[in-house]
Amino acid sequence: MKKIILTIAIFIGVAACKTNPFTGKKVLNFYPNSQVFPMAFAQYDQFLTENNVIENSSEAKMITKVGQRISSAAERWLTANGYAGYLKDYKWEYNLVKDETVNAWCMPGGKIVFYTGILPITQTETGVAVVMGHEVAHALADHGAQRMSAGTLQQIGAVAGNVAIQDPQKRNIFNQAYGVGSQVGLMLPFSRGHETEADRIGLQIMAIAGYDPTEAAELWKRMKANSGGQAPPEFLSTHPSNDTRINNLTEWAPMAKAEAKKFGVTSFE
Repeated sequence: MKKIILTIAIFIGVAACKTNPFTGKKVLNFYPNSQVFPMAFAQYDQFLTENNVIENSSEAKMITKVGQRISSAAERWLTANGYAGYLKDYKWEYNLVKDETVNAWCMPGGKIVFYTGILPITQTETGVAVVMGHEVAHALADHGAQRMSAGTLQQIGAVAGNVAIQDPQKRNIFNQAYGVGSQVGLMLPFSRGHETEADRIGLQIMAIAGYDPTEAAELWKRMKANSGGQAPPEFLSTHPSNDTRINNLTEWAPMAKAEAKKFGVTSFE
């Protein structure tokens, strides 16, 4: 049984990979869009029925406007780089929800929510574009399906260990060590990698959409000030630290502008 489980895990890890068009790297993903998207769309619709969605306000219209500009920019980039049709199953939707939480999120397939609590931090349309670019990037890179894939492998590893270890005391020690080790050593770095990747892709597509990528670092300075310095150590977090993000975004902004120039975009708002 142990050999069977480990063989399955290795097979999945090696064979079930897709290519991230923005990085050219192989990524672990064995959940197809045809399986993930319908679940995500249903969950999104359910969320909207249970929360206070703001419609037709100037802020709600701005969220939709920015989302459409950035998703269109992403499609331009994908088409120009040999990925025409990559977004055919995506159903973009952008909603503003009344909630004081400082957050925004995206579900697989392009379903995005902004909470009103983040608007004082974004301040401007360009600030919204920073966050929107990041969220759109999560959808473009299939980060949701990748997290599901990694979680499945984590579970397979736990099952394999429990099958292999017969002694109850040793099995208990394994479970405790594996739980902490796989979370801190695998799942959290995996999540931070996704956040960093979404920052970089998002910066690029917001620039192609005509928004100034140098504003991204400024937004994260405001995020840092808003947090009051209250954050766990980076290695225990699902996200890079504010300082890491500020440094990265500052470094990447000129490259994002250079990429936008390939599409004829040389001025930014």
